[in-house]
Amino acid sequence: MVFADISGSTALYDALGNAEAARAVTALTRQMGLAIKHGGGRVVKKLGDGVLGVFGDGTTAAMAVVQLMREQHLAMCTLPQSHRLAVRVGLCSGEVVEVGGDTYGDAVNVAARLCELAGPGEILSTQATVQGVSHDGVGLVRMGHMEVRGRAEPVVAYQIEWREDDNTEMLTVQGGLPSEMGTLGVVASRGKLQFDWHGTRQSFTAASGVLHIGRGANCHVRVDDPRISRVHARVDWRQGSAVLTDLSSFGTWVRFADGTAPVQLRRESCLLHGVGEIAMSVPFADAGAPVLRFAVSGLGALTE
Repeated sequence: MVFADISGSTALYDALGNAEAARAVTALTRQMGLAIKHGGGRVVKKLGDGVLGVFGDGTTAAMAVVQLMREQHLAMCTLPQSHRLAVRVGLCSGEVVEVGGDTYGDAVNVAARLCELAGPGEILSTQATVQGVSHDGVGLVRMGHMEVRGRAEPVVAYQIEWREDDNTEMLTVQGGLPSEMGTLGVVASRGKLQFDWHGTRQSFTAASGVLHIGRGANCHVRVDDPRISRVHARVDWRQGSAVLTDLSSFGTWVRFADGTAPVQLRRESCLLHGVGEIAMSVPFADAGAPVLRFAVSGLGALTE
């Protein structure tokens, strides 16, 4: 199952107005449907800014949405930043039941949830779906366990790297998954990242792989606060640098020790450097905001 959704439509309506933005969103929704059809799948239904599709196998589905992402990326490069839209996709394999032209089943729910967790321009997939993916220019990033509403057990998720011009060697396995389906053989580096939550300190390096921050029991950095998302944010390693990406419902703020204004993230990313703090779901202006402290590479322990 493929669930594709549009990200950035709210900002587009602010920038272009209702009529022009609606035309752009409608055109992109149509493009998503055509990509599913031309890629060997079938559109089950359209839901607002989203499209649900079904394919006969995971590899065909994955390559269809990779092609969609690449075509959409090229189209958006010609537009001003304020006029751009992004697509996010969730993939899941499994048995489904078709009733009255609609499709039901665990695979549908998981695909929709992975789509929600994906950032703009990202494809998230279950492990079984991408097991047969083996194409040049397509990489796989093991995201670890992600909790899905309505499921007792978390799913093992992978991000499909579709950008041909990005250097993702620190994160990807080209042409398939490792034989044990475990870690990605991430290249070790000297970069270090330390987190401090209410006196509990944890240290990581690029060899630790992708990290998840949130209140969920399976997160690498668990922040026990009911206001933040179960999987609130993640950290990717790129050439030894730590990149924080917001995955939450209410946003993330990053404040660095150099005194610059906090960076607000809403399904966006920023490079972590030096020493600083991360506020989750609530901005720093709120005295009770849940704040996670961090220090990056060679800067020693977090200061008191």
